[in-house]
Amino acid sequence: MVSIAAATLAAMLVIALCVLAFDSNESPRHAMPSDAPGWLLETVDNSANSGWFTSIAVDSNDYAHIAYSNYPEGGGEDCLMYATNAGGTWAYETLNSDGAVGAYASIALDSGDNVHISYCNQTDGDLNYITNAEGIWENYTVDRQGSTGAFSSIAVDVDDKAHISYYDGSAKTLNYATNAGGTWANQTVDGGGMLDVGQHTSIAVDASKNVHISYYNVLAHDLMYATNAGGSWTKLRLDGALSDVGVGTSIALDSNGKVHIGYYNASAKDLKYATNASGSWEIYTLDGAGYNVGLHSSIALDASDNVHICYSNESSGDLMYTTNAGGSWAIYVVDGPGWGWVGEYNSIAVDSNGCVHISYFDQINTALMYATDSVVIPEFGTAGVVMVVMATVCMLAVLRRASTSWYRER
Repeated sequence: MVSIAAATLAAMLVIALCVLAFDSNESPRHAMPSDAPGWLLETVDNSANSGWFTSIAVDSNDYAHIAYSNYPEGGGEDCLMYATNAGGTWAYETLNSDGAVGAYASIALDSGDNVHISYCNQTDGDLNYITNAEGIWENYTVDRQGSTGAFSSIAVDVDDKAHISYYDGSAKTLNYATNAGGTWANQTVDGGGMLDVGQHTSIAVDASKNVHISYYNVLAHDLMYATNAGGSWTKLRLDGALSDVGVGTSIALDSNGKVHIGYYNASAKDLKYATNASGSWEIYTLDGAGYNVGLHSSIALDASDNVHICYSNESSGDLMYTTNAGGSWAIYVVDGPGWGWVGEYNSIAVDSNGCVHISYFDQINTALMYATDSVVIPEFGTAGVVMVVMATVCMLAVLRRASTSWYRER
């Protein structure tokens, strides 16, 4: 009898854990699980075609902050939005709705967990910047020369100053802006004349405040890298001699200041990765095998310099994730199987515990989504509580029966 009850208890506990995984807090979420164990998927904002151009950062308390754009219900132009779970639950707000704004949003946090966001004002053709560093949201126009601000990417240095890379669509150049000197100043890093460079930019700043930028040479179809670490701008072609590569670049620096770049090979439709961690540049193909993967990708490193990349599978519509944290590259589906198109406009961050946080766009439900492996078992939903109570009652009955049998045998 005890063995039968114990088996029943074990089965109920398994059911309870499954219910917890799928019914946590009874908040909107996908019911299809990830094949990466322990991931929690949440709907952050499904109010109005939300989740375009997502960008995520994690603060010193491991809470997530997301910049993104949406399109108001009933039509209208896209707005710049901001969401965070720093208050314990997800809350979001509109930061700018003055015209078509919010495209190419990019977020970074400073040492005080203040938010810094760069984005494109498509109505005016400007590069904009907004921050709450002074306690209230303040918006600035950083560059208004021509049609500019597309493909913006922001990073904050050790002095809490902002650095932005972006594309000037009028001059077809890679541009860079910073307020490190006290006021905003911008310059052209690459391009001009017959060249067309600077799309798909991504920026990082090292501990010495040197700037590192990955970007796409539209004319030559190359992956490019620029840095001012030597005192002036140096530009390198990293990949692309015989193929179209460099779309969707994302850059990160390790603890030694070495560069890691995730990007898309449009010719082979593969996810690629470039790094100079060994002292010289090395190029890898991380995923492909006949699938169209990597068009939307984002890279982050943990405290041990392990690489984490999220990306989209354009063939299946899945949100994908790959990492070498286990010693070799492993690939997982985080969201998507059986549910349609998810995973575009993704962004990744890693917290102080090495846990991964991903923001992304669910095209089917037109919603901003969030995935994390930081919570192995989510909070209890109603069904989960019922199952745990039943399992507990069963366990007590088993213990009581076992205790009674033991005394009788004595």
